[in-house]
Amino acid sequence: MSRWVPLRSRSPGPIMLLLLGLCLGLPLCTGWQEEAWSWGGASEQAGVRVPRQLRLLQRLKTKPLMTEFFIKSTIISRYAFTTVSCKMLNRASEDQDVEFQMQIPAAAFITNFTMLIGDKVYQGEITERGKKNGDRVKERRNRTTEDNGDEGADTFRASLVIPSKDKAAFVLSYEELLQRRLGKYEHTVSVRPQQLVGRLAVEVTVLERSGIAALEVLPLHNSRQRGGARAEDDSGPPPSTVVNQNETFAKVIFKPSVVQQAKIAQNGILGDFIIRYDVNREQRVGDIQVLNGYFVHYFAPKDLPPLPKNVVFVLDTSASMVGTKLQQTRDALTTILHDLRPQDHFSVIGFSNRIKVWKDHLVPVTPSNVIDGKFYIHLMSPSGGTDINGALQAAIKLLNNYVSHNDIEDRSVSLVIFLTDGKPTVGETQASKILNNTKEAAQGQICIFSVGIGNDVDFKLLEKLSLDNCGTTRRVLEEENAGAQLIGFYDEIRTPLLSDIRIDYPSGLVEHVTKTVFPNYFNGSEIVIAGKLVDRKMDQLHVKVTASNSKKFVILKTDVPVEPQKVRNGVPGSPSSRGDGEEDPNHIEHVWSYLTVKELLSSWLQSDNEQEKERLRQKAQDLAMSYHFLTPFTSMKLRGPVLQEDTLEVTRGMSAATGPETVMQSLRGSTTQPGPMLKKLHNPRIKLSKTSVDGDPHFVVDFPLSKLTVCFNIDGQPGDILRLVSDHMGSGVTVNGELIGAPAPPNGHKKQRTYFGTITILINQPERSYLEITPSRIILDGGDRLVLPCNQSTIVGSRGLEVAVSANANVTVTIQGTIAFVVLIHLYKKPAPFQRNHLGFYISNSKGLSSKCHGLLGQFLDQETKLTEEPAGHSTNLTNPPLPWAEGTPETFLQVKGHRVPVVWKQRKIYNGEEQIDCWFARNNAAKLIDGVYKDYLASHPFDTATTLGLGGFNGSEPSSLN
Repeated sequence: MSRWVPLRSRSPGPIMLLLLGLCLGLPLCTGWQEEAWSWGGASEQAGVRVPRQLRLLQRLKTKPLMTEFFIKSTIISRYAFTTVSCKMLNRASEDQDVEFQMQIPAAAFITNFTMLIGDKVYQGEITERGKKNGDRVKERRNRTTEDNGDEGADTFRASLVIPSKDKAAFVLSYEELLQRRLGKYEHTVSVRPQQLVGRLAVEVTVLERSGIAALEVLPLHNSRQRGGARAEDDSGPPPSTVVNQNETFAKVIFKPSVVQQAKIAQNGILGDFIIRYDVNREQRVGDIQVLNGYFVHYFAPKDLPPLPKNVVFVLDTSASMVGTKLQQTRDALTTILHDLRPQDHFSVIGFSNRIKVWKDHLVPVTPSNVIDGKFYIHLMSPSGGTDINGALQAAIKLLNNYVSHNDIEDRSVSLVIFLTDGKPTVGETQASKILNNTKEAAQGQICIFSVGIGNDVDFKLLEKLSLDNCGTTRRVLEEENAGAQLIGFYDEIRTPLLSDIRIDYPSGLVEHVTKTVFPNYFNGSEIVIAGKLVDRKMDQLHVKVTASNSKKFVILKTDVPVEPQKVRNGVPGSPSSRGDGEEDPNHIEHVWSYLTVKELLSSWLQSDNEQEKERLRQKAQDLAMSYHFLTPFTSMKLRGPVLQEDTLEVTRGMSAATGPETVMQSLRGSTTQPGPMLKKLHNPRIKLSKTSVDGDPHFVVDFPLSKLTVCFNIDGQPGDILRLVSDHMGSGVTVNGELIGAPAPPNGHKKQRTYFGTITILINQPERSYLEITPSRIILDGGDRLVLPCNQSTIVGSRGLEVAVSANANVTVTIQGTIAFVVLIHLYKKPAPFQRNHLGFYISNSKGLSSKCHGLLGQFLDQETKLTEEPAGHSTNLTNPPLPWAEGTPETFLQVKGHRVPVVWKQRKIYNGEEQIDCWFARNNAAKLIDGVYKDYLASHPFDTATTLGLGGFNGSEPSSLN
């Protein structure tokens, strides 16, 4: 945990003071003071004197400055509205990329996202997502979960380019219903601004009608560290935290100064700010609240004797569990066995490719049985594969046999605690059959609580196993406290108090009620039900709770007075803050909509019937759109003055049912002129031409009239900018490509590889436009500036220029209908050291290029060529050589543009991955094939349009950068 001793209690040396001084100076630079946003008060913008040496250091730093990072949460009766705002300033003399990143709870729903660039506002809007898109989010989840930060958190990212000396801001809103675990509600907000911030604050307000009990602020928590706060043993709230509290109201403010931020983490990753609390409980039937025709029922009984447990611990002992994972799991189970109650019964199963059952029956909890169980667990050794189906069948059989062969007077709860780190590899490996087999064997009488250890686990399978069998799923990270995470998960289910719970309300008086039947209630948790009242004027609501408790059958009945509840205005994220005219936010209505959408998503995930799935999907989509929830079935679009009625789409999947998913949105600030139109892309199969440059880089030139294809390599240096097409004086088109480097493959003959990392296309007629294409984005400046992400399919059309993006595949640029270029996007999921995400450039249509066109590719577009006999006098068919010719025979010559170029026969791969081409290869950096030497084609910068070889001149009329 991160907390620092006050400075006066330490004796820092001069080096520490210097480092601290640097950290303090950077975010308080003169650029910020002179150009800080005028959103704050005058007192907030007071100047701070900075030493001259630090000002010099600051001028060298061009990273956009975060001037403010502010989080405000309002919790009303366990329902939290949270808004995150962030303000950025680009102090540099050139445009700068900036990314807003925020971890939010995985169970939360985003309700709004707004960006401001200068004085332009881009407002998020929740819209429908097609069925296929919803499925695609579901399928992508497992690939993104491991990259989304801490367990239980989801990462939202938004990127844009801030113009020079301009400002930008982000506002993100989300909502969640706090879950009660181990007797406490926990509200977590991520404080990770990625840099020290001049003004940073977290403000949390808690309103609980029934009374606040045991509120505490925890030390900052950052479980994965990742360069963040240093863990210390100090307890208590972070420095600068202030808590004001009375019986029903609490306000917590965390406002660290730059000095305090630097002490915690100089990189700005402070960690999670966590508040825990509980509420007072008086009525046994629970707390029922009513507001404007909606009700919510919180049921969490206490002072009940625990139910007996019949529990089977199923532990994965396959080879992948070797080392720390198995040791920590064994230690945790040892602790858990020691915690079993005398009335419980248990057994242990280890599984790999074999199922190893400790006892063929459940045994009572006695000191000797517990010792024997611990000894058996510690003898487990990792080996073999993973038979998940066999292990579950064995555990369910043990529990069914115990219940059926023993005359149990006490009502008990049967549980399977299932721990694995992998996917099924032995026995039945098909997920659908494993799910069906398990559900059929359990018959709704056995609850399966599954724990996925590490990032290789099939979490989707475990999630559905537990959903189908009245349990829950938890992911445990591979880190030092994995054992503690296991014990914490078990603690949540260690004490069942009730089983077979049913809560009834008068059918004629309520409607659209959420789930009312629950298999178990565990001590420290809470059951939440919400619904609508048919008659808003009713003065009381009859509630009946039936459940099993130990040897008793419990029935609780009561008439709850319906009292209109008043809530203060101004809750962030509430309907009134969206401007739809409501005076007060109805948090109870939001609880109802939140729970209903969550239950629809879970039902959709569980269902195997396509018609039923479609009905659930449509219902969840409609409700999510009504309440502005971003879900797997809705998407967010940004609307603003630049895009007018057309939009850029944000994709995100987010729910307890489908797990975390990364969100990315890119947008570019622009002027007030109407921007380019955006429309959905119809993505036909791209037909690539042979005339191209791709790969390392490999150039290919097609001579269709001569029926010959010639290829050559250019072994440039990283950072070289090669002029590919130069027709500035003719059609007004120039294409430049910038090289990036990579190590050579093992045993390769090259010292390094080079690829194209950026392709720049400049158009001078009829008006100037610029395109900068990288594997991740396209910057278009055609009077208006726009950033298009490469992972979204879009068409942009403006003034004779059309840019069509096929997501993560290619970009087609069409100029005046007579010139077309295709840029292939090459992405690697798990790149080797010698691989880099890169681009390939293909000339698809060159009709509009003039006869003056030049460049490494452009100079060959209107040329013809032919092959001549080799010096030895052999005559052969030179367009299609016979097979005996071995690749590398250097005795054939190509005649082109009056040059005589030695060539050899090669095969080259067109990088759509489907076509091999035969070509004549010119060696030595295309010596004698191209005019001059390749260094004559080096441009001085990406926007160089000079056409005279060797000059690389710059006429001063082009921009110095688009970044």
